[in-house]
Amino acid sequence: MSTLSTQTNSAEHNIVKISNRMPLIIICGCPVSGKTTRAKELKEFFEKTHGKQVEIISEADAIVKLGYVPNATYLDSQKEKRVRGYLKSEVLRLIGKDNVVILDGSNYIKGYRYELYCASKASKSTQCTVFTIRNHQEAWEANMDRMKVQAADAYSQEVFDALTKFRFEEPNSNNRWDSPLFTVQPQDQLDLEAVYAALFEKKPPPPNQSTQNPPLTSTNFLYEIDKVTQDISKQILDAKQLNQDTARFPSHPGCTLDSLPLVTPQKLLRLRRQFLTYAKMNHAGEDTGKIARYYIQYLNKTLTD
Repeated sequence: MSTLSTQTNSAEHNIVKISNRMPLIIICGCPVSGKTTRAKELKEFFEKTHGKQVEIISEADAIVKLGYVPNATYLDSQKEKRVRGYLKSEVLRLIGKDNVVILDGSNYIKGYRYELYCASKASKSTQCTVFTIRNHQEAWEANMDRMKVQAADAYSQEVFDALTKFRFEEPNSNNRWDSPLFTVQPQDQLDLEAVYAALFEKKPPPPNQSTQNPPLTSTNFLYEIDKVTQDISKQILDAKQLNQDTARFPSHPGCTLDSLPLVTPQKLLRLRRQFLTYAKMNHAGEDTGKIARYYIQYLNKTLTD
């Protein structure tokens, strides 16, 4: 029996029974990927649109309440374990008749997410996972901006890399403890009504980009295609500035953008974001050279439609 199976069997038999249960939303994501922003967005939606009482359990607040500081906590396994224990006890305490509970934290360990699943299962509550993803370089730059304003709230390079590259166990909708899974980037709109339906109507949300598990095996793929499309977009805008009629790409021979006069920076940004959403769902794992060609083909088509 695997370690995870052993943990899960133990967890299922040691959950406190609670009456009058309501939903649990687990926010999961790497540093500076928009977790707290999404938690606040969900809270406002459930309160204003559906009249629900919402409680946010914050990992950041828990670290402060326990007398720790973030970077030291993530570098000390015992402190991290105490923080997780505190968060779990708060989940058990707050799941109740009038509450929607949102757990706002990294929640990067799949075994821990399973324990939380067992807690909501034992309390006969529904549950879903919101997975926030972000380009690695963008997240790091945002972290550096945070450091200039409030250094204590920023991640050190060691902690940032650990939580992003080495420790993070991505949620997967094929795992019952991660499902239903809503995956969202900072520029995406989270399908809030689909989250509500998944939790309160007890039926799967409609199949769309927010509720389907992306076929990515790693956020590195997303980072690579983001970098490639940014580079192509820059070359397009440079050619536009030089009043050229077409844009050619030395690193991608044979690729030409013929509809350069129709390009504006705003339109290009919007189309690039649309393409990234499409690519992560349909071209995961493909060579980035192919992705570049697909992007240029996509722009040629959409700019002339």
